[in-house]
Amino acid sequence: MELAIVQERIIPLSELDPVYLDRGIFFGDGVYDVMRSYSGHIFAFDDHIARFEYSLREIGITTVDIGLIREKIIDAFNRASIDDCMIYFHITRGSAMRSHDWDDDIEYNFFLTVTNLISPDPIKKTGVAVCSHEDFRWKRCDIKSLNLLPNVMAKRSAHEKNCFEAILFDSDGNITEGSSSAFFAVIDGCVVTRPLGREILSSVTRKYVELIAKDLGVTFIERSLTVDEAKNADELFLGVTTRDILGVVKFDSTVIGDAKVGPVTRLFEDTYAKIVRPTCKDLSAGI
Repeated sequence: MELAIVQERIIPLSELDPVYLDRGIFFGDGVYDVMRSYSGHIFAFDDHIARFEYSLREIGITTVDIGLIREKIIDAFNRASIDDCMIYFHITRGSAMRSHDWDDDIEYNFFLTVTNLISPDPIKKTGVAVCSHEDFRWKRCDIKSLNLLPNVMAKRSAHEKNCFEAILFDSDGNITEGSSSAFFAVIDGCVVTRPLGREILSSVTRKYVELIAKDLGVTFIERSLTVDEAKNADELFLGVTTRDILGVVKFDSTVIGDAKVGPVTRLFEDTYAKIVRPTCKDLSAGI
């Protein structure tokens, strides 16, 4: 008899709930996104949906009605009625017996949660410490894949060093991004960050940092940055959907600036805080 064991239960395989056969569990075969709300308003909804649709397309999940997904997200958000929340959702290719290949008629699985976010974020005041970590992820980091084990390992390594984030660097010693964040340096008044490509995620927060820079007249430079260059920058900051803009005050053992969140970072943080509200200034036409 074919069977399965779930915790302490032995079950005939024919009676196993398909949720345990999700290809997301077996292979990480799926994509996800995270958006958040401010004061009852979902910020950058279309940007997140567009990125999610791109990730689906890139891994060949083509049967999704993206309009229906939009409706499900909005319905869940309205039902939860949480003003400041995180909305996490993913789609996997579906459930089936474990096999690397899949049948063309497999039906995708959708999952979503709406959870509270702390607002205001207490770590914004002091800034955060980060550490460097080798980037050993796969070569399609532009896809927001469920395959996050390297990110998880890097984040845990940072935690063990009493750091908020791990800043990943490639084989050439250049910074790619954080394990769960976009990474920026302020050098001579300019904001510097890695160019978009397959090596990093197309961060929605990054897009708005660029828009803010243009609006404020701050030069936005896309180029590679080594770990040593970053440690010698005037300021460093992170961009995270659920945390907005976070100043970095320490990188490995190096203190950044005067160990306080720098003035340019504060300017971007304050400007970002203004545009995310329901009555925000629309900068999206500028890019």
